[in-house]
Amino acid sequence: MEQKYKHKEFAEDRRMIKNVKKHKTENLAFVDLFAGCGGLSLGLSMAGWKGIFAVEKSKDAFSTFKSNFCESESSYSFDWPEWLPVEATTTSILLTEYYNQLYTIKGKIDLLAGGPPCQGFSSAGKRNGKDPRNKLTEDYVTIVNILQPKFIVLENVRGFQIPFAKDELAYSEKITRCLEKAGKFGYKVFSDLIDASEFGVPQMRKRYIMIGVREDINVNNEDPIIHLKNRTKKFRESRNLNGHKICVREAIGDLEIREQKLQNCKHNSGFKCIKYTGRRKLTEFQHLMRIGVEKDYEPDSLRLTNHRPEIIKRFSRILENCPKGVTLSSKNRKKFSTKKQCLTPLHPKMLARTVTTLPDDMIHYKEPRILTVRENARLQTFPDWFTFRGKYTTGGQLRKEECPRYSQVGNAVPPLLAEAIGETLQEIFCYE
Repeated sequence: MEQKYKHKEFAEDRRMIKNVKKHKTENLAFVDLFAGCGGLSLGLSMAGWKGIFAVEKSKDAFSTFKSNFCESESSYSFDWPEWLPVEATTTSILLTEYYNQLYTIKGKIDLLAGGPPCQGFSSAGKRNGKDPRNKLTEDYVTIVNILQPKFIVLENVRGFQIPFAKDELAYSEKITRCLEKAGKFGYKVFSDLIDASEFGVPQMRKRYIMIGVREDINVNNEDPIIHLKNRTKKFRESRNLNGHKICVREAIGDLEIREQKLQNCKHNSGFKCIKYTGRRKLTEFQHLMRIGVEKDYEPDSLRLTNHRPEIIKRFSRILENCPKGVTLSSKNRKKFSTKKQCLTPLHPKMLARTVTTLPDDMIHYKEPRILTVRENARLQTFPDWFTFRGKYTTGGQLRKEECPRYSQVGNAVPPLLAEAIGETLQEIFCYE
């Protein structure tokens, strides 16, 4: 099945599952800055918004983005402007080389979305107020000043709202003050931490979400963040994700190795892949992820890691002796001879830990191995038809230059969360 047909079927089936009237969103356009592999773009597209172009520095991540949004004819395809090459680029290049062209689409972009790289703010690593990636957010504000979209959506880690120094403003506050004065009208800015698991994302993932609304736009006196939080139940029910939060087994249980025969990877000699089969009984979440996938379709990124025998033995002992769903204690790290600081054996009936760019942060709940890229993508709520491009992993100094598949997935905004944000903007603002 060609990708464009998978996309079309996926979009139609999602509308049927949601059982809601199609919003008048055909003319609602968005631009995605710092797009990564496309999690935010996918969610907004699923909500009915139309992508115009995206900016992403990494050639690896943009390769994935391009394969899903630019190389197939579907309702999710971007209406890319002729003046902008369909290639990896930066906000700096956009502002330097296409400054005048940006003004030609002023007033035609309804939403400017983007999640600037979070490494400088992340509590998972060393927070660095001088990290040059933090300055990319300033490019974001400059582009807001040029395009003056009706709405802005900015996603980042929780550290974005924590000051680097005692007497210094948090970067989120600095950005808020800039946006309040941006453009002709300025923006009302709403923000808070959002728990992605409330929207059906099967992992512990809290993210800082900022939504800006241009001052001249009718907001019906509603706070979009509060509205977003209040519609979690409605959103899950519209996807048949009722009741409790989605646990790990509900998300990836159909991808267990079990006793089935593995198959050789088509494009990776020397590696085995999980065989993607049609299970008789799927959870509602698994069904949602499989929509648009035909019986004989084989998703990419199901490649298993070739663990050394001693690693398999270590993982087996950890699964047998350590509490699941909890990061290994220092005592257990010493006991099992691992220096890995954030190693967690997953619990099948709990949320996963936050999916990161490091593939060895989590061990499968039942099998002595790390998760595949596709399993991580499931935990991030990427549908199975979504394709990933590039290397699987990288290391050393190359980590500064390359963005392999595991990193692309870990850096992404969960599409289900992005879809909820897109629908929220449609619900509380006047389009009719």
